[in-house]
Amino acid sequence: MARTPSNMLPLGTKAPNFELLDTVSGTSISLNNAKGEKGTVIMFICNHCPFVIHVNPLIVELAKEYQKKGIAFVAISSNDVENYPQDSPDLMKQKAKEEGYTFPYLYDETQEVAKDYDAACTPDIYLFDSQLTLVYRGQLDGSRPGNDVPLTGTDLKKAMDAILQGKEVDQGQKPSLGCNIKWKNT
Repeated sequence: MARTPSNMLPLGTKAPNFELLDTVSGTSISLNNAKGEKGTVIMFICNHCPFVIHVNPLIVELAKEYQKKGIAFVAISSNDVENYPQDSPDLMKQKAKEEGYTFPYLYDETQEVAKDYDAACTPDIYLFDSQLTLVYRGQLDGSRPGNDVPLTGTDLKKAMDAILQGKEVDQGQKPSLGCNIKWKNT
């Protein structure tokens, strides 16, 4: 299990636009269709990564709680499905249903969206404000598979709460850590 940290896209970056297939609905979804009124969480995840499997239940819980408050959640998988067939769109749809995702699970077949966001690992988490300006990127919290740190989501929750309260998001942010994105051989 590779332990790859986030690249930490510079704060203040505007969210790169995208239009990707939502594996659950079978429709194309753009950033403008998916964004939230108060903020937008964009997560690069995949089906098979132990780090994502570890945080999935909390991601689902946070999405349900914060979507009601105006923060949208969007998950994107950019892995090479030729070499990692467990991350194929059909299995993404199945995973979304099994986990109870209340947000789109998009397939980035060309991997261009992951490159645009400078995503490096799964999970790689970004929070944009209502103007789609990056205010948080990094870890959900300090919990990792096998480290016995409780899964709380405290880092992301603090950032989302700051947005909702009209406060500045703390810039002392820690990178996420997970499996590297499975890039295609080009």
